[in-house]
Amino acid sequence: MFWPMFAVAVGFLGLAVLGVLAVRVFLEARRLGRQVADSAGRINRAAEDLERAAAGAARAADAL
Repeated sequence: MFWPMFAVAVGFLGLAVLGVLAVRVFLEARRLGRQVADSAGRINRAAEDLERAAAGAARAADAL
């Protein structure tokens, strides 16, 4: 009777560990998503700055 109860207890413990790991993975995935969104915003701002600088350089070249 001991071994079946032990097996059930170990099974529940295994499920609890998997649940904790799943929560950790979910939280890290959310954090990574936020970082990717922030990086995309910075890249977009840099691209807009580059476009403005290129337009200014083109106007300056035409003026010569």
